[in-house]
Amino acid sequence: MSHRVPDRPLLRLRRGEERRVRAGHLWIFSNEVDLARSSLSETDSLVTVMDDRGQPLGVAYYNPRTLIAARILSHDASAIIDRSWMAARLRSAFSLRESQHRLPYYRWVFGESDGLPGLILDRYGSGVVGQIATFGMQQLQGIIEEAITEVLPLDWMVWKNDSSARNLEGLAREQTLAFGAWPTMLQAMETTAAGQSLCFEIPWEHAQKTGWFYDQAFNRELLPRFMPADARVLDVCCYGGGWSVAAAAGGASAVTAIDASAAALSMAEANFARNSALWSERSVSSRWLKGDAFARMAELEASGDRYELVVVDPPAFIKRRKDLPQGRAAYRKLNQAAMRLMTRTGLLVSCSCSYHLSEADLLSTIQSAARHSGKTLQVLHLGSQGPDHPVHPALPETRYLKAIFCRVTTADG
Repeated sequence: MSHRVPDRPLLRLRRGEERRVRAGHLWIFSNEVDLARSSLSETDSLVTVMDDRGQPLGVAYYNPRTLIAARILSHDASAIIDRSWMAARLRSAFSLRESQHRLPYYRWVFGESDGLPGLILDRYGSGVVGQIATFGMQQLQGIIEEAITEVLPLDWMVWKNDSSARNLEGLAREQTLAFGAWPTMLQAMETTAAGQSLCFEIPWEHAQKTGWFYDQAFNRELLPRFMPADARVLDVCCYGGGWSVAAAAGGASAVTAIDASAAALSMAEANFARNSALWSERSVSSRWLKGDAFARMAELEASGDRYELVVVDPPAFIKRRKDLPQGRAAYRKLNQAAMRLMTRTGLLVSCSCSYHLSEADLLSTIQSAARHSGKTLQVLHLGSQGPDHPVHPALPETRYLKAIFCRVTTADG
């Protein structure tokens, strides 16, 4: 049964450029567009995508000012992108998260992986923090808000549209209230493998990205499975204390945390205290060190501090492909510093959220750091982002997070 294609501007691809789209990819680059045979409008971002023979490939939104000129919303060219369509996408994403999470704290929408390129929604119980990165999705903001209220009754929603990606799309960086009252504090919760609930609070004024890094929740849940008993823990780039709290709940005897931000460190210390009832039957000491990670780690090494568990979870060192050599060197330096602070046998959790650094590259970098530190590695687990950040099989870009759990020993055993 054929469906009538709505009357929209047409984006026609050059000959042979339809293969990626037919394979399920959602991006169309500007050099793939046959501008002479297209009928594009800069005032209406929604377009029907066709191959060079005029066969419809789907509906996309279009921005002539960017390298990624169009992003597919549906491979059904007859789809009407309205509130009902948006609500269906949101329900599908919601169903996945509810099946995987006991508590209502997770990434509800993860862009392309949920068929909504350029859109992020993070749920904080009765509220949502949203982020839009593209011009085309910005045009749909009104129906997104309407669809959210249709799918899930919420008390509040804010847009934290302040990412640098908006600069490329010609969009202003801003924070706005969609509905309800503006939150002064975000509350996030994670669960442990033992069924405990970990509670974190993030002051809005100090929230990075969309507030909480839900992508590491699954890896933090796994931590006690690999962590040495009564471990002394070093948490490098701790932000709100997610790893520190997970380690303490999982059996650590002492936690030292480092962050360059005084606000983040204060948040982490408060979250550690907030969850202390979980380890009230044993003593867990804590230290909170402000400063550059490399400088602080050098000080700890010089003072003779050693740890059975070190977690390094830095911000992205590599934001563009051209930064790869410099960024790889930074990851090696950080992991080398971590290993110098470890006991003869311990666990290293080495993380990277740089998409351009592949898992193989990170492994190679960690191995190089071990070799130069006189250490031997055994990789126990290759972690990625949790199931609320699903990977789109046609877009390797959607798998960005690496969390490699390594047993580290001295080279002579």
